[in-house]
This record gives sequence, structure tokens and C-alpha cells, in this order.
Amino acid sequence: MVSLKDKVAVVTGSTRGIGRAIAELLLAEGARVMVSARDAAAVDAAVRDLASRGPVAGRACDVRDRAQVEALVADTEERFGGLDILVNNAGVGVFKDVQAMSDDEWDSVMRTNVDGVFFACRAAVPALRRRGGGAIINIGSLAGKQAFAGAAAYCASKHALVGFSEALMLEVRHDHIRVAYVMPGSVETDFGGSGRPAAPWKLSSGDVAEVVVGLLKQNPRALASRVELRPSEPPRK
Repeated sequence: MVSLKDKVAVVTGSTRGIGRAIAELLLAEGARVMVSARDAAAVDAAVRDLASRGPVAGRACDVRDRAQVEALVADTEERFGGLDILVNNAGVGVFKDVQAMSDDEWDSVMRTNVDGVFFACRAAVPALRRRGGGAIINIGSLAGKQAFAGAAAYCASKHALVGFSEALMLEVRHDHIRVAYVMPGSVETDFGGSGRPAAPWKLSSGDVAEVVVGLLKQNPRALASRVELRPSEPPRK
């Protein structure tokens, strides 16, 4: 197993939900973590909350903005001396029928879930090469394998993430950069709207974080490039 102690990680969308759980577990493993999200106040609050757990910094970043993403990677290298791990977790979902979806809603999903991952990976790869290798983990969804009605934009973005991740994996594997993507099913978070009753059968954010950290700790000779993660016992249909 690879030790994550003193490894430097950027986690996008990490002030809550899956991203926050990943950041917390990375810190528990001894990594140094750059927390990021669009809301600067939420980033500052997360850094304060996590400061007792290990070396953590934060920077507000809208992954739809190329310059902000490049600044995030550059700031991480300056603060921590390099970059070893990128976790692309930032994402949005607009769940409407195609006919009801506006141009802005479509653009928001695609620019966040696809363009944002592209910007982050493009900025991170040179930094990872400077360290002699590293890892990129993209958080996808089972919607990238099986579409469902009322989620055309979201499903399209996650299908795109699959193709992008697999192509990038082939491009950089001989640079000692391992690329993998995780496809969770139903996770108990406020993603897509809050106010719904709790569903104990769903995955937790921590379940996803454990998979991500497990991939990062895997022996470098092995690459689990795709992980499908689903609740073990969902309600019977």
C-alpha cells in the first residue's frame, strides 16, 4: 500500500458532501490538502473546521473559469511545494426534461462537469510530471453508464467524463500518472436539492471517500481505472 503522508492533494467541490469527506480522509492519512469551491466563505469555514486535522489550505475557485483553475493549481504548488493528487469532485445537476431546460442550465452543467474537469486536468498534469508522477481521480456517476429520464444534461456530462477519463488515462500512464474515475450510485447528500427524507439504504459520502483513498493507496503497478459503486441493498422495485 502506498502511504499518502505528506502527499499534496487538490480536491474541488470540497466544502461539503463527497468532496468534504474526501478531504477529511486524506488529512487523516497524513496528506496536505487544498480545499476548493466557488463560495469563498464556505472555503474559509471548511479550512477553519479542518485545520486541527492536518495541513490544509483553501482557495475559492469556479472550475468553469480556466484562469481560476490554473491559479488554484499554481497556488497549491506555491503553498505546499508541489502537487501529487487531483480529485475532480465539483459538479452540478439540473434535473429537467430537455424541452424545459434553458440554455443557461445546459451550459452550467456541461461547463462545470466537463469543462471544469478538462481545465483542472490540463493544469495539473504538468505539476504532476514535475513530481515524477501522481494520481487524478474523477468523480463521475452511474448516470455515465445508464441514463434516466429528466436528466439529459447530467447524464450527457457524466458520459463525457467517462470518455475523457479513459483517454487521459492512456495519455499519461507512462508518466507515472494514474487516472481513475469513480461512478457512485445513490448517495445521501443534498446534491440535486434538499428537503428529501433520509434514506439509510443510500451510500454515504464517506463510502465514496474510502474508495477514492483506496485507489490512491493501491500499489503503483496496478491501476483500477474505473470503479462502479452502488448501494448494496436498495429498495426492491
